Amino acid sequence: MNETDEFIIDAFRQQGLATDELINEIVSEVDSLPESETPDKDLAFMDLLLDKTGMAKDEVLRFLSGELNMDSIDLEQVSFSEDVVSILQPEWAKQYEVIPLSQNEVEVVLIFANPLDPEAIDTLSQLLGKSINPKLSYRGDILSVIEQAYGNAEETKLNDFFEGLDQDSIEIGDGLKAEDVSEEDAPIIKYVHSVIKDALEKRASDIHMEPLENKFRVRFRIDGKLQEQSDPPKRLQPSILSRTKLMANVSLAEKRVPLDGRINVKVGEKVIDLRVSTLPTVHGESIVMRILDKESLSLGLPQLGFFSDDQETFEQVISMPDGIFLVTGPTGSGKSTTLYSALNAINKPDRKIITVEDPVEYEVAGINQVQVRADVGMTFSAALRAMLRQAPNIVMVGEIRDLETAEIAINASLTGHMVFSTLHTNDAPSSVSRLVDMGVKPFLVSASLRAALAQRLVRSICQNCKEPYSPNESEMSILGISDEQSANVSCMIGTGCSKCGDKGFRGRKGVFEIFVVNAEIEEMIYHNVSIVELRRKAREMGMRSMREDGFRKVLAGVTTLDEVLMVTTEEE
Repeated sequence: MNETDEFIIDAFRQQGLATDELINEIVSEVDSLPESETPDKDLAFMDLLLDKTGMAKDEVLRFLSGELNMDSIDLEQVSFSEDVVSILQPEWAKQYEVIPLSQNEVEVVLIFANPLDPEAIDTLSQLLGKSINPKLSYRGDILSVIEQAYGNAEETKLNDFFEGLDQDSIEIGDGLKAEDVSEEDAPIIKYVHSVIKDALEKRASDIHMEPLENKFRVRFRIDGKLQEQSDPPKRLQPSILSRTKLMANVSLAEKRVPLDGRINVKVGEKVIDLRVSTLPTVHGESIVMRILDKESLSLGLPQLGFFSDDQETFEQVISMPDGIFLVTGPTGSGKSTTLYSALNAINKPDRKIITVEDPVEYEVAGINQVQVRADVGMTFSAALRAMLRQAPNIVMVGEIRDLETAEIAINASLTGHMVFSTLHTNDAPSSVSRLVDMGVKPFLVSASLRAALAQRLVRSICQNCKEPYSPNESEMSILGISDEQSANVSCMIGTGCSKCGDKGFRGRKGVFEIFVVNAEIEEMIYHNVSIVELRRKAREMGMRSMREDGFRKVLAGVTTLDEVLMVTTEEE
């Protein structure tokens, strides 16, 4: 029930026209009405309230007009021309329950069913680019005029727009039930479903819906690169954003602050989760849907991009009985996928694994997962303390962000637990200095840290269209290949085909740097040596840099030199 209806009910109470008993009686009567005959129960309630109190609509409108200092309009006395009706797009009229009366160069006169909704007035002012002069009328009359004025014209236009879209169905879980769908919403729902389905087919990791000044842009992030898709008409922006928010179970009314939600999608037998984030911008709410494919969790270590020697080292580290193992890298470098794949590899019936995450991105069978909720005091550190009382073998902390979390994680590792976590550092040895900078004592770091893995993602050459090519002299020099060796060197390049969208790349692999803490390194950490010395010693003991690992993958035909140079840095 909108604010204006609630205002009327309160006024009826204060003036003794309606008691709580009468209001409860009307609510019960409306609830008992068949759904098929009463699609709008709020309207049915107000009609019954007027009927049982003996009040006429014009009396209520005169009262509201005086209380709100706003003109009321008797819609039976107004004829609406096509020019006036066309001031508003049909979906705006239906969404905000408003009908246009007139306009000039600076303002639009709109008749509202709920003139007490300032956000609707602000939004329509922004959409129309003019100030709004609000009038009021009875909601039932406004809805009738909207139906008469617009009818199903918009649906016809939308069906024309959607013609040619793939109509294969996908099931949307909690957030969009069949009973939520009306005829007028069907084309918008069809479009949003089509966008999600198209993104899944193109292996996108994110869907970006971005309101710009003159267009509504839709982009997919595929293999780490944003690619523009066909843009829907700008006028459909409010309806598409509202439908997406409804599917994600977030407030449609709240447009001033960022919101987070989830959409559960089933395509055939495959279940996909979409994590939805909204962000208010100058031209409307920007929505990003991050696609969380549970199948990526079951990736084997070779599919992550490990060569056999690095894979063997990685498996030895994650199988250790205690200590801390850190995965480092910037946002979007695949840290979560690597950690989940590691947990999946060691997830056995005789081991208890607990994770604390913000948010829980993937739900994994056999693992106890805890969602951080700072609003109720469930922080990383609080959750970690509680988890340790559950006697786990392995603990995964989504990210070590502060000294308190770091100290609890280290104490857990020193009392017989294997702790996995992530840090934001540029390389693997820097994880030591990052912990020390947080305030962790060097002797605790040396005693607990078992290994750190730094990683970046590079695009993989499409296996369907890859072809060999001979690197030029400059590329040979960068790869460290001598003239004598060059005759036996051949790299690969993707020429572009239908399977990779003519990009020459399909999928991504990791390039890695594994920093293993042995007795000598442990002693250096204990004595708090500089990160330069620590890295030099690790290199002497066989640690490869991410760039060197990338070069190996270039020579193996996995990726290209440009990809590796783009995501890695040259050492001094």
